Amino acid sequence: MDGLRKLTASFVVPAPAGVAIRDRLKHLTPQDQKVLRAVGEHQGALASRDLKARCADGLEHGADTWASRKRDLTKESSSRIAGAITKATHDQWALARRCQAAYIRTLEAGIKTLRHRLSLPLGVPGTKRAAGGYRSKNECFRKSRRLAALEDRHAAAVAEWQAGRVRVVRGGRRLLNTRHHLTQAGLTEEQWRERWGVGRWFLAADGESGKRFGNETIRVTRDGEVSIKLPAPLAHLANAQHGRYILASTVAFAHRGAEWADRITANRAVAYRIHLDTERGRWYLTASWQHPVVQTIPLETARARGMIGVDTNADHFAAYRLDRHGNPVGGPRRFFYDLSGTAGHRDAEIRHALTGLISWAVRAGVAAIGIEDLDFTTEKTREKHGRRKRFRQLISGMPTAKLKARLVSMAAEHGLSIVAVDPAYTSLWGAQHWQKPLATPRRILSRHDAAGIAIGRRALGHPVRRRTAPPPHDRSDRAGHRTVQAGPGDRGREGTRPPTTDRPPGGPSPSGKRKRGTSASNTVRDAPRTQQWVQDSLTHTGQERLIRGRIRRTARLNKT
Repeated sequence: MDGLRKLTASFVVPAPAGVAIRDRLKHLTPQDQKVLRAVGEHQGALASRDLKARCADGLEHGADTWASRKRDLTKESSSRIAGAITKATHDQWALARRCQAAYIRTLEAGIKTLRHRLSLPLGVPGTKRAAGGYRSKNECFRKSRRLAALEDRHAAAVAEWQAGRVRVVRGGRRLLNTRHHLTQAGLTEEQWRERWGVGRWFLAADGESGKRFGNETIRVTRDGEVSIKLPAPLAHLANAQHGRYILASTVAFAHRGAEWADRITANRAVAYRIHLDTERGRWYLTASWQHPVVQTIPLETARARGMIGVDTNADHFAAYRLDRHGNPVGGPRRFFYDLSGTAGHRDAEIRHALTGLISWAVRAGVAAIGIEDLDFTTEKTREKHGRRKRFRQLISGMPTAKLKARLVSMAAEHGLSIVAVDPAYTSLWGAQHWQKPLATPRRILSRHDAAGIAIGRRALGHPVRRRTAPPPHDRSDRAGHRTVQAGPGDRGREGTRPPTTDRPPGGPSPSGKRKRGTSASNTVRDAPRTQQWVQDSLTHTGQERLIRGRIRRTARLNKT
């Protein structure tokens, strides 16, 4: 079909490369909290200074500057702490660099849309793929000023990108801007300063294989005892040998505790991070490690036992199960969630919906789940949708990246694979080819359910259309089964459609009495059942037979 973009190939999403578990540090003494705060503030100041030096280096950064920064930090902490700080600095600078590139792409998309619409005459209607002209001269004038502002921002962003200059805020830019809106945030200045200070702390240590319990800086034994290697300026606070401080609290990881215990027993690397939740006043310890690289299963293996196609919407997942031939099995399933409220509430809703989806997939016996590879980066611009603010808020509120990451992680725990497909035309073609044929008086099929079928078929490697070729010769299928159609011996699909009348053709009525007499058939068999049917033409003999039948029926009606 002309005008349609080329679809990208489906692929199996790689499994998560790491895992993180968390437990609360309970029953900390006032001295424990004092030491943790002192270590966090000291190492946080070192991290801020190192980030400033890294940003000043820009694109001229190299191995020599990295080694020089690490030597300076080692004097005020330790070699391992200095290595952890410099690594975190490089990760933060790289993240800011990627965000800067995404910002430039967003500006380019907005500029392109504005230039296109300004080039059209006033009042020209738009199409599904491109917006039309503006409605009035006033709107056109305001959009021309908007274009000039975006071009100026784009030029400044490109200049910073070429110079290697990034803007990073330790503690978060959102929290920084909250300082100017304390009343709206419901915070006092003291509360904000506490959050700001905690957000800039650095209480983390990377693991190291071969060392005792997998980490020398923050060590957790098999019994749950937590000890910290204090920096050189704070060594006087130690309560154990070799400048270590042992906390009064112990940890016991309920989730993946056996896996964590196996790692530290074998002295394999485990990274730890300690942080304070200022709203609840609770301390937490997070342990994380990486999995060995595992080869993703082939796409054909993921398709062997069928697929569940999932259409992601603003308030629910619309899922449909398909067999390996692409035939829908059973009815649609919907898993609802509510993305309003706090971030914790939204995260819990997503987890609950994904748990239901994965449990159903496990019961169905499939090996993979098909999902769209959604990315609304270019769809959130104001220039793309104009006055459609509600639609922009709708797509902006869908956590597509977090949703995919969480689905991959949760599915891997149950032995399920995730197949990502191109999201183009799934809703349009699903409604066109599947919504009406599968709808019954007792089953209402929505557009989203039909999109789930389209996603599942695309993940299985089948076209969205039910049949890709017209009937060969005639309806008898003498040339064999059509393409993309299950074989005659394959089951697992919906089965035979029930008769449209209250009795089978040619059979008795439900009361057991025949309402009318038999009449001569207009068709005869001149060949075995495996061959075609032959239709009698209305020759002279056929006309006489038809007239005699009408006379007999008229006589019976007169007797009654």
